Amino acid sequence: MHRQGYENNIDNDLQDTFRKLWEQHILWTRSFIISTAEGLKDLDVVTKRLLRNPEDFANVFKRFYGEQVADEFKRLFEQHLLIAADLVNSAKAGNRREVEENRAKWYANADNIAVFLSRINPNWSRREWQDMLYSHLRMTEMEAVRRLNGQYADDVSIYDDIEDQALKMADYMYRGISRQFGA
Repeated sequence: MHRQGYENNIDNDLQDTFRKLWEQHILWTRSFIISTAEGLKDLDVVTKRLLRNPEDFANVFKRFYGEQVADEFKRLFEQHLLIAADLVNSAKAGNRREVEENRAKWYANADNIAVFLSRINPNWSRREWQDMLYSHLRMTEMEAVRRLNGQYADDVSIYDDIEDQALKMADYMYRGISRQFGA
C-alpha cells in the first residue's frame, strides 16, 4: 500500500479496510466518469488513481490468499475498470455498437470475477457475487449516462445507491474472509 501504517489498519479492522477500498473504487470511478464527460484536464491523474484500486485490493488479498491469487484478482479488477472506461468513452462518442460490445465484455468480466471469488472462498457464493456485480454495473452505467446527458440530480441520486451497494459488497467480502480465516 502507499501509506505508512496502512498494513496495521488491515490487522486492526479488516471490515473498515474493505469498506474504504470499495468506497475508493466507486469514488474514483465517479471521478473518471465526470472527468471524461466534462473533458477535464485531470483525466490522466484520475485514471492513474482509479487504476491503483485493484493493486490496493490485491495487497489485502495477498495476506490471505498469496501472491498468485492476489495477482489474478488484480488482473480481473483492472479489466473491470478498463472495460468501464471503454464503455464510457463509447457512450460519450455516441457509438451504440461499441457500447453494446463493451457492455457484453463488462458483464462477462463480472461473471469471471464472481466465479473466481467463489472458487477461492467457500463462504462466497458465485450467484451472490454475480448479483452484486451486475447491480454495480447497472447503476454505474446509469450514473455515467445521466452525467453524459447533463441529468446531474439523477446522477447524484444514483451515486448514493451505488455507495450503499458498494458497502454491501465490502461487508460481504469481509464476512467471507473472516469466516474462512477467523480474521
